[in-house]
Amino acid sequence: LHKYIKPKDKILMVGCGNSKLSMDLYDVGIKQIVNIDISQVVIKQMIEMNKSQRPDMVFEKMDATAMLYENEEFSVVLDKGTLDALMTDETDDIKATVQKYFLEIDRVLRNGGRYICISLLQEHILKILLEYFPKNNFMFRIVRCFEAEQKTAETSEGAVMPVFLIVATKLQKLPLKVLEVCMGGETIRRCSGEEDVVESIVSAQKAALVFSGLQKGNIANSNEVKIELCQPNSIETRYTVYIVDQPPARGNKKYAAFIIPQGREVEWLFSTPEGRKKLLGSCGCNRLAIIALHRNQTYKSLDVVKEELEETVKNLAPLDMKEKILFMSLGNEIGQRSTVYKGESNLSGDFVVEDFEGNNGKAFRRLIFMSNPFVTQSEALLDSSGGNPDTTYLACQHHSFMSVGVNLLTQQKNQKKNYHVVVIGLGGGGLCTFLHKIFRNITITAVEIDEAMVKVAENYFSLKQDEKLKVVVEDGIEYLKRSAENGNHFDAILFDVDSKDLSLGMSCPPKKFVEEETLKAVQKLIGSSGLFILNLVCRNEELRNQVLEDVRKLFKICDYYKLSEDLNEIVYCQNNNLFADAKKRKSDWQTACKGLNKICKKTCLDYNDIVEVVEFMDDLKINS
Repeated sequence: LHKYIKPKDKILMVGCGNSKLSMDLYDVGIKQIVNIDISQVVIKQMIEMNKSQRPDMVFEKMDATAMLYENEEFSVVLDKGTLDALMTDETDDIKATVQKYFLEIDRVLRNGGRYICISLLQEHILKILLEYFPKNNFMFRIVRCFEAEQKTAETSEGAVMPVFLIVATKLQKLPLKVLEVCMGGETIRRCSGEEDVVESIVSAQKAALVFSGLQKGNIANSNEVKIELCQPNSIETRYTVYIVDQPPARGNKKYAAFIIPQGREVEWLFSTPEGRKKLLGSCGCNRLAIIALHRNQTYKSLDVVKEELEETVKNLAPLDMKEKILFMSLGNEIGQRSTVYKGESNLSGDFVVEDFEGNNGKAFRRLIFMSNPFVTQSEALLDSSGGNPDTTYLACQHHSFMSVGVNLLTQQKNQKKNYHVVVIGLGGGGLCTFLHKIFRNITITAVEIDEAMVKVAENYFSLKQDEKLKVVVEDGIEYLKRSAENGNHFDAILFDVDSKDLSLGMSCPPKKFVEEETLKAVQKLIGSSGLFILNLVCRNEELRNQVLEDVRKLFKICDYYKLSEDLNEIVYCQNNNLFADAKKRKSDWQTACKGLNKICKKTCLDYNDIVEVVEFMDDLKINS
């Protein structure tokens, strides 16, 4: 209040009741205060209470909707809960009363005077304030009062709702509406319109309800809670906080916070609900606040981040939490991330290529689509010498298992001199470049619908086209249909294409790629000797089962491997009678795994096994 009320102001406090607010103002030197209330009993009590210590303070019985004061008599009208009490609902009678109240406030305020209202700003109250003051030459500002909320939280057992200070400043004429909000700190944000104001207030109120619920309960049997945090008066997300609970257990810490270093937020442990549950368990907490940092934001240090987050993290703690909250991370640094290239594509939208520091100080490069910023589209290890992508390294784990399938094809007894492999979906080109590097007897055609991705792969991920590796810019489905109509034959077709529509619960591939017409084209193209490898990522169990059923209708042999951590599932499909015997096929898969590891060690120096053979064979589902 000290920013909007000065000692020289003449103040009218409407609906004073037995509030001590005007007394507190008087005691700090603001003496010209007139208090009114409709209750004669209240006025008598307040006169008696203040006559000796505050002799200059005036108390009068009066109706705030029909005041007897002169026009422009006051420089401040102060309302602590009176509007909230008047506006109990939106009936016509009550709206008419509130309209009379506002007209009286307007009349008794001087030019440059302020109507200051303290309110919880329920939806109907905010609506009527915005309908009157901005349209009647008042600058309109809403300030959130965090101190009032904190004091209430100390004594209240119920939900603590945000408290707001509305400051409507009367001017002679305003050419444009001035609407402002201050949701914390000193920065005032100018709003684009009434809807912008409403959105800011409703967002704060919803967050307060969530915070209050989290303080009072455990969500172990529910989904995690995700909260996006912006800096005061900014609309850009600075932090994403995931609240994960597990049933309280003896020996566990009640609560802690975990800060994900920059660049690591797309890893399975941090980017998926399943991973975050695992992190919660390994941290030994009943509740964990997992915090992701955002690109396009600057973070000075881990300590500065902790300082920024301290109040929010405290508000998410259980009510009985008395201990100091522990902040955890991977090491003592905030992590490094640098943007190499920002681009925009008509098909993929905004995207970014960025370098970051991973485990053991190794540097990596990632391609991220901003439509899904917590998912890695492509990734490459950067070599230590020149910072160029290492084309012998497979950063995406599912590519290793797709490569096993390619090796199964090339190790057949009746080996061909050359196998034609088609990869639908290029991304950064990591899979195609790897296959091209280690298999001398295959020719690769990569089909990519987005020309911008081809340029990214060539410029930032070391993709090089030659007679053994070609990229075709075309819709993958159209390419397959046209090739089938032309009577072409491919030895292997790999689907490694992502879906832009995540609403179905299937991230890879787009649903059209696994519809009957497309699958029949694949069946025709690989014939009785080829192999179809599908990278399937599907959270919707019903849809997943349907896809697998549709695939099995067209391919006699369907083996599949589910990655232990990622959602990826690699489905190997063929109609080759040579592989019909399940027992023999299992032996062939084992040979293919060992063979791939051997080729990699021969081709790439200091290469560990690309596939854990025992683990793969244990989890591979052989369709008999």
